[in-house]
Amino acid sequence: MTKTLTVTTPSDREIVLSRTFNAPRNLVFDALTKPELVKRWMLGNVGASMPVCEIDLKVGGAYRFVWRSPDGSEFAMNGLYREIVRPERIVNTQRMEAAWLPGELVLTTTLAESGGITTFTSTTLCDSRETRDKLLKGGMESGASASYDRLADVLVELLR
Repeated sequence: MTKTLTVTTPSDREIVLSRTFNAPRNLVFDALTKPELVKRWMLGNVGASMPVCEIDLKVGGAYRFVWRSPDGSEFAMNGLYREIVRPERIVNTQRMEAAWLPGELVLTTTLAESGGITTFTSTTLCDSRETRDKLLKGGMESGASASYDRLADVLVELLR
């Protein structure tokens, strides 16, 4: 299966990421929501580590991720879960803990399975076109693509 991420901007405030994984959606859902799995793949494209990966997977529950780059600098984000329908849908907020991107994003992630192949779709709703464009120019696509390639590899390992 090719490792390709599709990125579209259906409106001035949205970014949609879509990718298929050769795994059942229950397993993909687990890989998106269990800290021990998230730490294995959600690393962007800078060779970072993830020393903090906290997930309280319930409506109203919080999450927080901290990445550490090879030079020791850190990047963090956090949010709250608004909706969880296992294994098909997650809606959560997202805030960067750095001044470069103020405000709150709303992410809606859906997982659809057909014949053991899961289509992952994540829609990011930004507060403005400027925020959307800043995310796109800030390396979102390359970082997500690298992370989802690693996720595909983790899923293969889990299926063995």
